[in-house]
Formats: sequence, C-alpha cells, structure tokens
Amino acid sequence: MIQRSLQLQIRKVNRIPRFFLQQPLLLRQQTSRPLSTYRFPPSLTARYYSSDAETSQTGNAESTASDTQASGENEEEDPITKELESKNREIIDLKDRYLRSVADFRNLQDRTKRDIQQARDFALSRFARDLLESVDNLDRALSTVPPEVLDKEDSNKDLKALYDGLKMTDTILMQTLKKHGLERFDPSAEKETFDPNLHEATFQAPMEGMEDGTVFMTQQKGFLLNGRVIRAAKVGVVKNP
Repeated sequence: MIQRSLQLQIRKVNRIPRFFLQQPLLLRQQTSRPLSTYRFPPSLTARYYSSDAETSQTGNAESTASDTQASGENEEEDPITKELESKNREIIDLKDRYLRSVADFRNLQDRTKRDIQQARDFALSRFARDLLESVDNLDRALSTVPPEVLDKEDSNKDLKALYDGLKMTDTILMQTLKKHGLERFDPSAEKETFDPNLHEATFQAPMEGMEDGTVFMTQQKGFLLNGRVIRAAKVGVVKNP
C-alpha cells in the first residue's frame, strides 16, 4: 500500500506543467499551494487501486453467493430427503412391531406349553385326593398289628399272612401312585424340623433330648403330587419349657 501511494505521488509530480517548475524559487514559495487545490486536466486525474480489504470483501461476497446457491439446491432436494427419512422411520417402526410380535408369540408358546404340562401333572389331583382316604385306611390296618406279635414264633399264622398281604398291597399301590407323581411322606420318621409349607401342627409337647420345633409324632401322613402339596402332614411338634 505504501509503495503504491508513493508511485501515485511521483506520477502527480511528474505531470505538473513545466512552466510552473521554471518559475523563480521565490515566486514558487509565495504561490505554493497544496497540490490538491490545482485543477489538472482529466488526463492527470489520480487512479485508484483496489486494496486487500476490497479483495476480501469481494471474495466474501462470492462465497456468500455460492453458499446461497448451494442452500437453494439443498432446499430443492429437501422433499426427497424428507421422504427418505419418513421411509426410514416407517421401516424402524415396522421392524419394532415385528420383533414385538415374535416375542409375544414365543411367550404365548412357552405359556401354552407350561399350561399343558401343568394340566398333565395335576390332572389326577382330584382323583388323588379321593384316593387318599383309601390309602390311609390301608395304612391304619397295617399299624394295628404290633411288630412284637409278628416276631413271636407261636403267633397266629393267619394274622401274619393277612398282614403280609396287606403290606404287599400297600407297597404295590404306593409304587403305582409314585409313577404318576403321587408320593407319601412321614416327617417324624427322620425327625424333620417343622415346615409350615409341608406340615400342620396339631399340638406341642416337651420332649427331652430334642430341640424345639422338631417333629416327633405324625398323626396323619402327607402327600405330594409332582412336588405340590395336596395334603399337609398332621404332626406333633416339640416345645420345651
């Protein structure tokens, strides 16, 4: 910029009329005025040159114009983009619905299988409850004969034969019921701890040498059908003072 200004001033000086330069020094000093007050011919008019700021402004204007044109093109493409986005959202929604339907169908299959299995496992529950009284009566008949009578050599052979027949019938019956999931349990046989889910306490009594809560007597044996309690065992529980 400075170099261009100097060149401009030199050109102005070189274009001053010669008759003015030939005047005496005194006259020139008296009549000297700023160069800007002289009227020069049109040929001596100063020329202006573009600066860096003007160039940058021009570049910015061009870039703005190009950005405006690009944005106009983008606006022209907006309908296609919007349609594509809507289709993508629709695809995502349909995929989500499909996955949910598959999950619901699988849950329905599992629930149906479970219901069918439970129906098979507990289809005999009503029949088993009706059969329990007969099993109890058979067990009571066996318990009426004390073991000491059977161990005697001179015991009644007919009674012993009857007992053996009833015992065999009871064993075969319980094996058959076990095949169908029905099992009998006696908590006092192994001195189990009282479990309210399996046992029903009918009374409490102190017992020496036994801890509180231990089942020491069974009044009525319990039954399970495929792991589910269909009748709790009625028991006596230890309660020491």
